[in-house]
Amino acid sequence: MKTKLLIIRFSSIGDIVLTTPVVRCIKKQLGDDVEVHYLTKEKFGSILQSNPYIDKIITLKDKLRDVMPELKQQKYDYIIDLHNSLRSALVKFALQKPAKSFYKINIQKWLMVNFKINYLPDVHIVDRYMQTVNFLDVKYDGDGLDYFYSKNEEFDKGLLPGTFQSGYVAFVIGGKHYTKKLPIDKIISICSNINYPVFILGGKEDEAEGQAIADACGEKVYNGCGKYSLNKSASIVDKAKAVITHDTGLMHIAAAFRKPVVSIWGNTVPEFGMYPFFPFEYPKEISKITEVKNLSCRPCSKIGYKKCPKKHFKCMTDINEDEIAEFVKKQL
Repeated sequence: MKTKLLIIRFSSIGDIVLTTPVVRCIKKQLGDDVEVHYLTKEKFGSILQSNPYIDKIITLKDKLRDVMPELKQQKYDYIIDLHNSLRSALVKFALQKPAKSFYKINIQKWLMVNFKINYLPDVHIVDRYMQTVNFLDVKYDGDGLDYFYSKNEEFDKGLLPGTFQSGYVAFVIGGKHYTKKLPIDKIISICSNINYPVFILGGKEDEAEGQAIADACGEKVYNGCGKYSLNKSASIVDKAKAVITHDTGLMHIAAAFRKPVVSIWGNTVPEFGMYPFFPFEYPKEISKITEVKNLSCRPCSKIGYKKCPKKHFKCMTDINEDEIAEFVKKQL
């Protein structure tokens, strides 16, 4: 009889992508002896729907009680909690099965944010996720992140202007919080300096800003903000020559596709352990982290704010945009 596992990670885009090595390593190392189920929020189910290492996706629409009958019916052998929240604790309590939980470093993050005392482990979050499945004798295989999308979600480059047919740079201008996003004049400066077609990506809320960038830069910039689904946007990233991105979910998707990535960090810091994660075999030069170091106020949050608490926003306004453009030019 197969061992049946339930993996829990409710949100969000980047966090779920960062759990994919756990899923792959379990399935490839335990093979036909294991059945892998994944519990996540409904709006994030598309991230996993084409993943060949997952046998069943269970999605949470609103209330936990709506999925509990199905979860109980599955009779899991183990629960792997990669979220470690009150809601995931309720699942574990209700199912009463052996469980292993991801260790959060909230105290260390709190000390770093509030007192700039760095007790953060020098370990990527992927490696900490992998520690959760040590009890299964499953080890990280060195192959990086995964992202899969179906053929009908593939973006048709033929729909782009002719200048984009031979290639483009993807620039992810979106971000969940204002303090994780470059000011628009910085983005315009970078796009102008690259001298290569730039495909702007972001959500519906970024559409006006994307259009302002396109208007300022002319035909070399295509505004794709708010036009595509997540998987279609992932396909656009997959076809890019290089990716410029804020600390967002598409940053991790770009790393999953092994794209040269320059990541831009504002109020958050890579030391939190969620910087672009590549396979062992890839050179460090494929990823560039751009940040303003030695700011006494940084990091000011482990997530972000609607505006700069200090009102100067130096973590973004002092970013060297020429450095970003030069990195991209080298990749091209």
